[in-house]
Amino acid sequence: MKKAKILLVEDDSLLARSVAKYLRLHGYDVDVAKSYSEAGDKTFSQKYDLYIFDINLKDGSGIQLLEDLRFAEDNTPTIFISALRDGKTIVKGFNAGAEDYIKKPFDPEELLVRVKVRLSSKREPLEEETSYKEIKIIGGRVFKNGKPVDMSPLQVKFLKKLIENKGRIVPKEQFFEMMEHPSDLALRVTISKIKKKTGLEIKSVRGLGYTVE
Repeated sequence: MKKAKILLVEDDSLLARSVAKYLRLHGYDVDVAKSYSEAGDKTFSQKYDLYIFDINLKDGSGIQLLEDLRFAEDNTPTIFISALRDGKTIVKGFNAGAEDYIKKPFDPEELLVRVKVRLSSKREPLEEETSYKEIKIIGGRVFKNGKPVDMSPLQVKFLKKLIENKGRIVPKEQFFEMMEHPSDLALRVTISKIKKKTGLEIKSVRGLGYTVE
């Protein structure tokens, strides 16, 4: 089976080597570019299945790079990685055509999960939009009042499950099935983070599970 080919654009040499090595260990073919110009050359000569772009590059912007590629009708799925945390930059990245965004520092395992999601979405129909109050989930991304909300893939799965069952109790066992290392504490922490990020009132039903009205 042919390996998925990824272009990682990152000017931090240590981080680039670390991320590339991790992805290769998990079966991906990874090329690394350390600048806007080098990335442009590689995308001209190679076809990739996924891009992972840092936003701040020494000779340009990852966002500008993606805008240029989209203008050239290159629709390769793209994940941005950046230490930038302001909402305007994140929105600008999505407006440029990115499918996902992850903040530095990040857990390589979380990046791996996002890579798998983005690559699988190339082969599967787009998910339908899931909406609840001011929250929307589109293609694995969460938006509040039209602005992206940074959430882990597990948090998105939990939120989607709650919204799809609004008005009903979602048993904690259903959440456990989605977790790699299920526990009551991990479940409570994840639900708490979802509440904080979305502002939704998620009620705990003692001994049973969680619900949104």
